[in-house]
Amino acid sequence: MPAAGIHYPHNPEFDRFLQAFVGEDRNGNAVTVLSALARLDLEPWEEATALAALEKEAADSRLEMLLSQFRDVPALKQDYGSVARKLTRLLPKRRKRLTAVSDGAENGPAKSSGLIWAVLTFLFLILQLILAGVPGAGQ
Repeated sequence: MPAAGIHYPHNPEFDRFLQAFVGEDRNGNAVTVLSALARLDLEPWEEATALAALEKEAADSRLEMLLSQFRDVPALKQDYGSVARKLTRLLPKRRKRLTAVSDGAENGPAKSSGLIWAVLTFLFLILQLILAGVPGAGQ
């Protein structure tokens, strides 16, 4: 059985955003965010990932700037800003990133993992001391 990502290697969390309708081009064809980004010679999934990593206002501004460069949809010229704001609402919510604290200690799972290993090491040493003192063990 093939791996799940082989036939569709892109992250599906961006599908709502990338498949959103931007407008009709001069030939009457529907243009999505995906096709608009591709026509701008950008990789749509990379751009969506970058936009999702930005704060809301920065993502709005970036997408507005990109849409202002996109000339294939005449009706889009009327208001790049409101279209960009509507479209960025379709991006997945930003996730909190793990960052190092100023004193060098780590937050989140990395700190918990270190604590778990320390406790396991301590328990292992206690077990070794107990077993070393048992008569007949190794004599």
